[in-house]
Amino acid sequence: MSIITLTTDYGLKDHFVGALKGKILSEYSEAQIIDISHDIDPFNTVEASYIISASYSSFPKGTVHLIGVDLELNKENQHIAMQWNDSFFIAADNGILSMLSQKIVPQKIVSINIHDRLPSEATDLDVFVKVACHIAKGGSLNVIGKEISTIKQITELKAVVSDDNNMLKGHVIYIDHLGNVVTNISKKQFLEVAKGRPYEILMKTKNIKTILPNYSAIASSDKYPIKNYEGEKLAIFNEAGFLEIAVFRSNPSNVGSANSLLGLNYRDIVSIQFKN
Repeated sequence: MSIITLTTDYGLKDHFVGALKGKILSEYSEAQIIDISHDIDPFNTVEASYIISASYSSFPKGTVHLIGVDLELNKENQHIAMQWNDSFFIAADNGILSMLSQKIVPQKIVSINIHDRLPSEATDLDVFVKVACHIAKGGSLNVIGKEISTIKQITELKAVVSDDNNMLKGHVIYIDHLGNVVTNISKKQFLEVAKGRPYEILMKTKNIKTILPNYSAIASSDKYPIKNYEGEKLAIFNEAGFLEIAVFRSNPSNVGSANSLLGLNYRDIVSIQFKN
């Protein structure tokens, strides 16, 4: 049984997600369909890229990831299928897959060209379903597309190092349901620039001088219970390997979060200043 995951900006109010699953099962009844997220902000390719990058490694090799965000075929965005790190990804060439390709070189990328083989009323989603099921059944990428060597990059997905190597400038790329703020500063890039130097995380309001190994490490003293630290700001590298700013045990609905209390929003600047 092959796994096909779904990541879309369709939400759950309308019929789209259910219909998508029905299309897949009609094409390949043995497929195991897993939802990653259907709450991507509409057309937000950066958010979709982060979600896919953070989740793909939890699935077995050979999993097919169908990404329904800004998927319309047009003169700027072709449809592509990519084999990467022994997994498969189907998306529009709008930059969504660039976070992956920045980490590891893809094994193969094809520009999907089966559109004229489908009925005239077939939608872009029908194309994605056909390709996903073909790959899930063990089909070759060469059958559904022409091999290409490059894809579009989202430049804002990578933090920038200053000329003097003393500043790493990033941006907020995702805010989770707890109001925790994820930046595009990776642990790998941080370590390469830091080289053991002291540092300070610069934000809109209050700064942070230490990146903790986990949330509970905020409770630095044995004299006080963990509850005393609730509401304290902190920074960690999350499971996806990106710098995350949080408020310890935050609750956006009644207490507040890094998003609300620290005033950090999507695309806001978060920098790390290194000291010699």
